[in-house]
Amino acid sequence: MREELLSPKVENIGVAIVKQLNEEKETIYNVYLLNLSDFIIDEILITSRGYGIDHNTGDKIKTSVLRHKVDLLMPNEVAKIEPIMEDVFGIANEYWVSFYRDDKMYDKKYVFVPGSLAEENMMVIPVLGDKGVMII
Repeated sequence: MREELLSPKVENIGVAIVKQLNEEKETIYNVYLLNLSDFIIDEILITSRGYGIDHNTGDKIKTSVLRHKVDLLMPNEVAKIEPIMEDVFGIANEYWVSFYRDDKMYDKKYVFVPGSLAEENMMVIPVLGDKGVMII
């Protein structure tokens, strides 16, 4: 592949699925974008989708594609992308993140594979302080 077609490497930008409590003290899960870098990122576009196989029927499962926009994310700042239901933890959950840093476009795909959102895989997420699973 030609060198000019390669996009810059994304570093210290992550997506986390975080276990939290709502106002009624019920467990909920939210998806966050984390900027753990020393740089401002802006014009952030995120697409999310789920896909997999229903193990009971063998049928393919696809969720709707959702699109989100975040104008700007400062260093060590997070942005909530969307809530996520436990019902889709058994399929792959993909988040494609594109953004600008210093007038260069970056993009990266983050995929939470089936089974990765289990309690034993959870850790305290930087900046948020809640437990979850993070991909950087």
